Amino acid sequence: MGISDTLLGRKNVDGHPFIEAIEPAASLPGGEVRIIGKSLKPPKLGRPQVDFSGVAGSIVMSSEDFVIARVPYGAPSGQVIIQSNGHSSNAREIKIAQPVAENLHPVANPAIDLEGNIFVTFSGGRGQKVPVSIYKIDTNYNVRPFLSDLMNATGMAFDAEGFMYVSSRYEGTVYRVASNGTMTSYAEGMGIATGIAFDHDQNLYVGDRTGTIWRIARNREMFVFATLEPSVAAYHLAFSPSGTLYVTGPTTSSFDVVYSIDPHGTVETFYRGLGRPQGIAFDAAGNLYVAASLAGKRGIVKITPDKKASLAVAGHGLVGLAFTRTGGAVLATTNSVFHLTWGIQALPLI
Repeated sequence: MGISDTLLGRKNVDGHPFIEAIEPAASLPGGEVRIIGKSLKPPKLGRPQVDFSGVAGSIVMSSEDFVIARVPYGAPSGQVIIQSNGHSSNAREIKIAQPVAENLHPVANPAIDLEGNIFVTFSGGRGQKVPVSIYKIDTNYNVRPFLSDLMNATGMAFDAEGFMYVSSRYEGTVYRVASNGTMTSYAEGMGIATGIAFDHDQNLYVGDRTGTIWRIARNREMFVFATLEPSVAAYHLAFSPSGTLYVTGPTTSSFDVVYSIDPHGTVETFYRGLGRPQGIAFDAAGNLYVAASLAGKRGIVKITPDKKASLAVAGHGLVGLAFTRTGGAVLATTNSVFHLTWGIQALPLI
């Protein structure tokens, strides 16, 4: 069409639609993205059409300079094009997460073992006994029961030896699970135990959502590491590359906090302004990713080390994420798991 990026910021005089950017540039199916550009809306109250790699998306809102579109189910990652006034725009890339498994009940991050297998909970309501507590999804995306007889499985983490640890928010207990599914009690008496994470020395940290972060040494000696405002749902824990513990826990506020806790247990507010922040994870560059709402938009929020936040992935119902060793991410909603080919470097294994 003879339209180049040199037109960015100038009026598109020939009337052809032009896409400058897509925000965010990644989404779950059903997520809403903002397409920014020029001449995007036809005259006389017409509506543009948006195409996601050959699959039509629905328009939520449109104007001359932007279009809000809902990413259609079944669309692969690829190019977005807008049709307006009989003309086609240039193409911009978008990454779309693909479904892996459904009919689950994650309430926190999925977990990934050394072989790349994905583990996801079917947590159930408080006090609800479900037939399968944790499912294992292999690298071919085959879903199989992995663990039963654990009430309200919530947080999961692997230690350096490859053992899984999982919390029961009903029992206030953390269990140690071998690769064959054999389960033994590891630590007890931690209230409503939710999120868990290991530090570089293999101490285990457990969030009791009533207001306590517990530290459990390798000899199983346990003490209170820090205290926080109680959460209405759960605490979610992750360590930064520098070894600082970060915690989210949604409250009744719509302007919630991400906490940072130094190795001495000193609590500080790292970022304030998220809606219902839940699962968190760091990339190798030290960026923090949070399943939360930002300015009313739900998805995965990226917060840089200098505390600049932006929506990185659009999508409803997200509760957690985990980075793979191949540049992807496993994203968990309240009932499903997706894989996103993202190109983000994960933290090295502890």
